[in-house]
Amino acid sequence: MELHFIDICIIIAYFAVTLSIGVWFRRLAAKNLDAYFLGGKNMPFYILSISNASGMFDVSGTMWLVSLLFVYGLKSLWMPWMWPVFNQVFMMVYLSVWLRRSNVMTGAEWMSTRFGSGRGARLSHLIVVIFALVSVIGFMAYGFIGIGKFCAVILPFNLSPNTYALILYIITGLYVVQGGLFSVVATDVMQFAIMTVASFIIAVIAINQVSPEALAAVTPEGWGNVFFTWKLDLDWTGMMDSAATRIGKDGYSIFGAFFMMMLFKGFLVSAAGPIPSHDMQRILANRSPRDAAKMSGLNSVILMFPRYLMIAGLTVLVLVFFSNRLVEMGDNIDFELVLPLAISRFVPVGLTGLLIAGLLAAFMSTTSSMVNVAPSYVVNDIYKRYINPRADDKKLVFVSYLASAVVVIVGIGFGYIIESVDEITRWIVSALWAGYAAPNMLKWYWWRFNGYGFFAGMLSGLVSALIFPFIFSDLIPIYRFPFIFAISLGVSILSSYLTAPESKDLLKKFYSRVRPWGFWKPVLQMVRAENPDFAENRAFKRDMLNVVIGIVWQFLLMAMPVYIVIQEKTPVMVTAGIFIVCSVILKKSWYDKLED
Repeated sequence: MELHFIDICIIIAYFAVTLSIGVWFRRLAAKNLDAYFLGGKNMPFYILSISNASGMFDVSGTMWLVSLLFVYGLKSLWMPWMWPVFNQVFMMVYLSVWLRRSNVMTGAEWMSTRFGSGRGARLSHLIVVIFALVSVIGFMAYGFIGIGKFCAVILPFNLSPNTYALILYIITGLYVVQGGLFSVVATDVMQFAIMTVASFIIAVIAINQVSPEALAAVTPEGWGNVFFTWKLDLDWTGMMDSAATRIGKDGYSIFGAFFMMMLFKGFLVSAAGPIPSHDMQRILANRSPRDAAKMSGLNSVILMFPRYLMIAGLTVLVLVFFSNRLVEMGDNIDFELVLPLAISRFVPVGLTGLLIAGLLAAFMSTTSSMVNVAPSYVVNDIYKRYINPRADDKKLVFVSYLASAVVVIVGIGFGYIIESVDEITRWIVSALWAGYAAPNMLKWYWWRFNGYGFFAGMLSGLVSALIFPFIFSDLIPIYRFPFIFAISLGVSILSSYLTAPESKDLLKKFYSRVRPWGFWKPVLQMVRAENPDFAENRAFKRDMLNVVIGIVWQFLLMAMPVYIVIQEKTPVMVTAGIFIVCSVILKKSWYDKLED
């Protein structure tokens, strides 16, 4: 693609500003580890929410969602439940509050809050560090592939996808290493502003250039219907055979079974809480538990609507104006290239530079969050804990620089190995998270669960996640989830019963501080024996009601912008009306009842 001089200047200016931010915040970040990794726990929740949302507004994920909307139509709005996207609702309703009450720096450090300092706690601590590093490297490889493909189509320098990705990883690493979380959050806010403007621009272009009749002419019957029966009933045969082949290859034709598996997996993974990544880091960086909950709630509002304006706009533009070109590609079609193709054809000079800068910003935001969070585990949970406990702040920050550089290098290495965004996405959401779900769910809700059970459950789940793709290569990734989860759950429970429970003092301290609901009756009785006025958390029913309403509320934030772009006026009004009702309910039953 040929870029105008103005567009090139805009992109260069963006990179210059980004690197300057890293240098600007270096002094603030270098004070100590708390400043470097958590910004001193002094940033407003709405700034952290924008930063978190920006980190989720990534190029690879956007390319993946655009390809899903292209092939599956509005039924693809359910498919982010594979992550599951509604884990943000669980965190909004209660998990962010529970997590922030621990007042720690990392997910691994949280293990000492729950399991103490014995051998089981040390093992649980170690396995969380390993899982955090594996998942971060996986996400970085995922971003590496997506940004490389995007740049190879959109930029004019005739470099290979891997070369483009390599350059951007180096630039991102430079400003993150310099400024820690301060620079990450500052650039995230700038990047999110760019992405939001770009999303509305693309939506307006799509609405002006694509009529509902033109869209209907190039899509099969049922493409614009969000509802489904047991079967997908979306037949691309004769219109775009490669899309029909993609549906068959994905294995989602029996959509009812696929939906139930997403829902089953989604609730279990969401109830386990956030994985030890940038999402958890933002929660721990909040000023208070109440702010942490508000941050998670705001995420959905500021992320879903503009992101789906962009996704819908790009998809309908390509469907109407590029369908013939895609048909000509035959079996060689790569649906992940839909995003850059749309930009190269429809966005005018000036806006193209802004949009490309925005998408590069999205990639850099996600990557910078990963580059910042992974070293926190290396430095705080390995170096400081086991290698050099007496290291001063200056030494620890220096080691953080080195750890960040190593994470970037390893992420690049794995990015060269993986072939597609879809491949790594499915592995992360279906296999890796399956091994994480069971022990991390039990740690919140069951008093008898101990450090040995956590370590054994996580280890068995992680090993299963790594080997199952080779043993069950013909099984669709999401259908491996129950088997990996069952193994991890069984090992977690058995190991806990074969070893002693955690000490009474530790359990009482954790329960009194975090105040979870669940199977904690023996601990509650011990706490009340010492403090008869202690109030039990009886919010389970209210929290579950809020979770259900919140999931509907979040889904409407995804569906509404798509209906706006495809110009379906009645569904827009219906979704807007239901959204307002859900918002009023959540205001009264969730927001008004938040407490630290």
